Amino acid sequence: MARRKREEEPENHERWLVSYADFITLLFAFFVVMYSISAVNEGKYRVLSDSLSSTFSNDSNPPSGPDHIQIGEVTAGDAMDLLNEGVSLADLPFDMEVPEEELETDVEPEDEVDEVAEAEAKAELQAEEALSELSEEVEKAMSPFIDQNLVDVKKNKYWLEIEMKSRLLFTSGKARLSRQALQPLQQIAKILQPMKNPVFIEGYTDDIPIKTLAFPSNWELSAARAASVVNLFGRLGIDSQRLAAIGYGEFRPIADNKTNDGRDKNRRVSIIVMADSKNKRPLEVYQKGKVAPTKVTQ
Repeated sequence: MARRKREEEPENHERWLVSYADFITLLFAFFVVMYSISAVNEGKYRVLSDSLSSTFSNDSNPPSGPDHIQIGEVTAGDAMDLLNEGVSLADLPFDMEVPEEELETDVEPEDEVDEVAEAEAKAELQAEEALSELSEEVEKAMSPFIDQNLVDVKKNKYWLEIEMKSRLLFTSGKARLSRQALQPLQQIAKILQPMKNPVFIEGYTDDIPIKTLAFPSNWELSAARAASVVNLFGRLGIDSQRLAAIGYGEFRPIADNKTNDGRDKNRRVSIIVMADSKNKRPLEVYQKGKVAPTKVTQ
C-alpha cells in the first residue's frame, strides 16, 4: 500500500513580526527602567543612604554635619540647609519639629503699636490746634467782610473753609476777578503762603442757566471761577502743587434757589485749607449734616 505523501506547510513570511514586536516591547521596558533610574530624587536618596549607613554602622561616632540627618530628629536649621541645597521639605520622609521660638512671626510688640498710635494722635492734635490758630488769623483779617456777610469762616478738625460770596469776587456771568476781590484774596494768600497744607478752591453757582461762548453751562463758569482764584494764589507765592481748582456748578446748593437771597448764597467760592499735608478732604464734607463744619464766631 502506497504511503500518503505528507503535505508541506506553506511558508509564513510574516514570522519576523513576532520577533520584532518582542524586541520593541523589551526596548520600551529598557528605556522606562533607565528613565526611572535617572529620575531618582537626590534628596531622598541621600537621606535614606545616610540614615541606613548610620543605623547599620558599628562606629561609635556617627557622622555629623549638614549631610547627616537622623530620621525624626531634623531641626529647623537642618531643614534650611536642605532648602539651600535644593531639597524640598515635601520630599523628606519624616515630620520636622521646629522649636516654638522659631515659629514666632514678625508681629510688632504692643508697646511699639501704642507708641505709633500715640504719635499719630499727637500729630492730629497738633494739626487741629494749628488749624484753630489759622482760623482765628483768617477771621481777624476778614472781619470787615464778615460783617458785610460777604465772607463766612467755618472749621472742623479736618479742614478750614473760607466761604466767599461771588459778588465780592466776580461780576455777574464772569470768571475774571474784580478789583475789589484783590484785597481779601491777597490777605488770605499772605496767611496761607508759608504753610504746606493742601488748599482746594471750589466754585459754585445758582441754578439759573448760562449759555455763552465762554461758558456753555454753569459747570464751566464754576470751574473757571475756581481756576481764577488758584491762578492768583499761585502768582502771590503759594506753591502750585498745594492748589486744586474744582467746579460744582449749581449741583451743591446750600440754600433754596427759588429766592434771590438763596441764589445769592449759592453763588460762592470756597477756599478749603486741610488740617495737615497728609489729609485728604473726606467724602462726608459733601454730605451736609454728617460732618458739619463748626462756624467760627467773633
